[in-house]
Amino acid sequence: MLSRTAENLYWMARYMERAESTARLLTMGQRMAILPGAHHRDEWRSVVRATGCEENFPPDAHVRETDVVAYLMLDPENPSSIRSCLARARANGKSARTMLTQDMWEALNEGWRKLDSYDVAEARQQLPGLIDWVKTRAMTFRGAADSGQLRNEGHDFLRTGAALERAQMTLRLLDVKYYVLLPETEVIGGNRDHYQWTSVLHALSGSRAYHHVYGGAYTPWQITDFIMLNRLFPRSVAYCYDQLAYRLNRLSGWHDTRGKAHDTVQQMVVGFENIDSGEIFRRGLHETVQTGIASTDRLAMEIAEDYHFG
Repeated sequence: MLSRTAENLYWMARYMERAESTARLLTMGQRMAILPGAHHRDEWRSVVRATGCEENFPPDAHVRETDVVAYLMLDPENPSSIRSCLARARANGKSARTMLTQDMWEALNEGWRKLDSYDVAEARQQLPGLIDWVKTRAMTFRGAADSGQLRNEGHDFLRTGAALERAQMTLRLLDVKYYVLLPETEVIGGNRDHYQWTSVLHALSGSRAYHHVYGGAYTPWQITDFIMLNRLFPRSVAYCYDQLAYRLNRLSGWHDTRGKAHDTVQQMVVGFENIDSGEIFRRGLHETVQTGIASTDRLAMEIAEDYHFG
C-alpha cells in the first residue's frame, strides 16, 4: 500500500473519532455546568483546557458555553473543531476512495456540511441534538467499516488511527474531571463529586457497562479502574492500548518490519498490566493521565516516522 493511502485512512479514522470525542467533551461540559456554583468553578474552561486549546481563550476571562460551542463545534479555522474534523475526514476519504466501501463513503459524505449553516445561537439551542447527530455519524462510519471493509492493511491503519484518538479522548475526559475538582478538593466523595464522576461515565457511554461490572456502587477508585484499566470496555485506555498493539503487530506482519512505534506501544501495554486504581491515585490521577497523553503523542509521531506519513 502507498504510504499516502495509509496516511489518509489513518487520519480519516482519527478525524471521525476526534469529532465524536469533542462532542462527548461538550456533553460532559454541559452536565457539569448545571451543578450549583459552576460559574465560579469555570467548568467550560476545564473542557477547552483538556482539548489543549486553552491558549485561544483569555487567561483571566470566564469561559462561556457560547465561546466553547463556537470554537470547538463551528470554527472552520480550528483544525480540531467538529466542523473541521468532519470536513477533513471526508477529504481523506475522497483521497482513499478505492479503499472504502460504499456505506463508508456515504457515512462520510452524508450531511458533512450540516454545521456550515448554523450560527452559535442556533447551535447552542440545538446542542443536544447536534451532539447526537455527530455521534451517530461516527458510529455509522465505524459500523460500515466493521461490516464491509476487507481486513487488510488498510483496515489496520484505519483501526490504528481510531484507537489512538480514542485513547487520547478518554485520557482528556479524565483530565476535565481533574481540573474541575482542583479548586474544591473538600468535595471529594460528596454529591457533586459523585455527579462529576458519573458524568465521565455518561460521556463515555459506559454507565450500563460499569453497572454490569460493579453494580450500583460509584466510587472514584472503581470508576478510574473501569475507565483506565478494564480490558473489556472498548473505551478504556487499556483496551485502546491493546488494540494499538494488536493493529501495529498486524502491520508489522504486512510490512515484514518493526519500528520504534512497536516498542513504544508494547511498553504502554506492559505499563498498564502492573498497576491498579490505588496505584494511579498514589501516583496522582493528573500525573498518570499526563503520562498517558505524552505516550500517545510520542506513539503518533513514531507511527508517522515508521510509515513515512507526511
